Amino acid sequence: MLTPATPPDTLRDAQFGRLRSLLAEVLPGSRFLARKLAGVRPDDLRGPADLARLPFTTKPELAADQAEHPPYGSALSFPIERYSRLHQTSGTSTGRPLRWLDTPESWEAVLRCWQVSFPVMGLSPADRVFFPFSFGPFIGFWSAFEAASRYGALVLPGGGMPSTARLRFLIEHEATVVFATPTYALHLAELAAKERIDLAGSSVRMLVVAGEPGGTIPATRRRIEEVWGARVFDHYGMTEIGPVAVEAVDTPGEMILLESEYLCEILTPDGTDPVPDGEYGELVLTNLGRTGSPLVRYRTGDLVRLATTPDPAGRTWRRLAGGILGRADDMIHVRGNNLYPAAIEAIVRRFPTVAEYRIHVDHTGPLADLRIEVEPADGHDGPALAESVGRAVRDELLFRVEVTPAACGSLPRFELKARRLVHHK
Repeated sequence: MLTPATPPDTLRDAQFGRLRSLLAEVLPGSRFLARKLAGVRPDDLRGPADLARLPFTTKPELAADQAEHPPYGSALSFPIERYSRLHQTSGTSTGRPLRWLDTPESWEAVLRCWQVSFPVMGLSPADRVFFPFSFGPFIGFWSAFEAASRYGALVLPGGGMPSTARLRFLIEHEATVVFATPTYALHLAELAAKERIDLAGSSVRMLVVAGEPGGTIPATRRRIEEVWGARVFDHYGMTEIGPVAVEAVDTPGEMILLESEYLCEILTPDGTDPVPDGEYGELVLTNLGRTGSPLVRYRTGDLVRLATTPDPAGRTWRRLAGGILGRADDMIHVRGNNLYPAAIEAIVRRFPTVAEYRIHVDHTGPLADLRIEVEPADGHDGPALAESVGRAVRDELLFRVEVTPAACGSLPRFELKARRLVHHK
């Protein structure tokens, strides 16, 4: 069994052995992979240099395939009768969600990722794990919920109730771990303050956040930890790939790649060359165990940087310094300046009186314009807050941005992935 301490040479040999076995199993049934990998023999894939023989897979390509072969596309490895689970993406980047199916065997591979992650995070079978979200088709917390139950923890479902009821449920059942998006963790804290519920004094000792940036944005992370009085652990995954990386208890601000289940490449933005450790690049992933509809050399669009310092626990799996640093397609070009939404969040979240915010990018003129709405917490001065945020953005990003106040309670709150970036065309 591969563990985080498996020697690198043993890990690499095992990874490529699993890749050869996976392709030999799924190529006969997957029309999608058979077309993409025509002429490639699984036995020829022996090491990292051989990956260049495999073409990339992209999300727009998957979306086009599902549109051409509805409803599930041609990437299924087996007849539809073998599949037992359906999940789908949020659809925020492609305009329509990707639908993803799993067989019982490939679902086990997803759960195995969480089973590896829990001890790395320090989650114990003695924990009481609360999932305050509606059980729709979003995969992340479904898989964590089932995996935590198998791990031996007491799992507490929070679907089908309003947020205030979820807070009381959390307190009554003495939850010790909460899974949520960073946005929803902050929204629950906002409601708790209004309801005079002392989250910082509750039994919650850790929050596992996923689904959007925030867990490794220092200002957002500090704010969540302060209002909850608990440690934040960031987690990264994708519906179409699975759970990929997790923060370890002894490496705050970094995430460990689950290299027992994925071949992970960090490539230049054009996808041509690996980048040296410590430099920025795009994360490219290949499934090793999710046989139901595996992806080969999947371009995630997520920008990362490998840590270069030794792992304090002697683990050999590589680590992402700062977690997910941004998305290549989220870059905003405004008057000759290039920035990512995470850079704005890192500034806005320093202000504890910002209850919520939203970014508007106006493309209707010859040059794009950027405007930020900030909603003050109850009882605070919106115009003064907007002026302070605008000054901080100007001082740090070195250009002027219009910042306007929003009325208390006017900006949307999100239970799952937040949509704070609005483009006007």
